Amino acid sequence: MTTTEVSTDKPIDTRALLKDLQTRFDVFRNFSPLAIGIDKQVFAVLPELSKKSLRLAMRSHTISTRYLKEMEKGTVRLNLDGSPADPVTDENRQHAAELLRERFKKQAEARKAAEAEAKAAQRRVEKLNQLAEKFGRK
Repeated sequence: MTTTEVSTDKPIDTRALLKDLQTRFDVFRNFSPLAIGIDKQVFAVLPELSKKSLRLAMRSHTISTRYLKEMEKGTVRLNLDGSPADPVTDENRQHAAELLRERFKKQAEARKAAEAEAKAAQRRVEKLNQLAEKFGRK
């Protein structure tokens, strides 16, 4: 069974499907803005895929930071073969920029919290060492 074949009892791995799409198609490999309805184009080429697996792989692809960055600066959406489809609207670009801002803000907050926790842990260790020196046996 190849990565694009689907058995009826078990959906294929989403990551494997996405890797396969990136191997087969430049628009996925380059994280280019995808045409609306590109899933129909994928099904035309790979009819054996399950809709759920493709939907999950597409979701994973389109929420990636790299795709959002391309969407933010993109001007045209591309079909599966790389031909231009529709323009990327200002609304699409703004949405991508907003998602990126939120993502980077959350990452910065998490990094600050981790740094603060590391400093607090370091202060605890220093305090314990001071107490050990002061009250330790000599």
